[in-house]
Amino acid sequence: MKDCCILMGTLCNSANIFWHECPVGQAERQKLLNQKGCIVWITGLSGSGKSTLACTLGRELHCKGKLSYVLDGDNLRHGLNKNLGFTPEDRTENIRRVGEVAKLLADAGLICIASLISPYRKDRDSCRALLPDANFFEVFMNMPLALCEGRDPKGLYKLARAGKIKGFTGIDDPYEPPLNCEIEIQQYNGVCPSPSEMAGQVVSYLENKGFLQA
Repeated sequence: MKDCCILMGTLCNSANIFWHECPVGQAERQKLLNQKGCIVWITGLSGSGKSTLACTLGRELHCKGKLSYVLDGDNLRHGLNKNLGFTPEDRTENIRRVGEVAKLLADAGLICIASLISPYRKDRDSCRALLPDANFFEVFMNMPLALCEGRDPKGLYKLARAGKIKGFTGIDDPYEPPLNCEIEIQQYNGVCPSPSEMAGQVVSYLENKGFLQA
């Protein structure tokens, strides 16, 4: 058993893993798709409209003939991250995994739309550091807690206020807003922009940065 454990430890040691280059690279894939791979990372409180923006943005890009893929935080917890809870450590691992998947999708030439609360600034910054800074766009859904709690589409704020959910972001666990996000979406004169308006803002940004052509 001991020898087996030693062998397994040796095989799992990253020193014995080597990168294998493939003849078709990101540039070729981007040329095929006529777009540039990147990550649009949407962050904000629960109920701020992240998933609505992500899905609307995906539809807008699809209508323009651009290939995108949405990584939704809740959806990923049904599969890839179903073994993770909501402790600070599990939240960090959750974001790390999503960041690595998003990096792969961007390398494939896709516009990856990641929609997660991702409350901790250091975790989002770690995802940004996975690829060139110019290929990572942080979209901050800057909606007040009162608005998000008033929406409460999943009934989670109500449960958190009743003490039935512990460590809920915005109630008894902190949310650290971005310090230098590329796009900030918020209310104007107390009115939230429509999903199409929000998506249009992101699409315009991607167009101006040259990501909708190879």
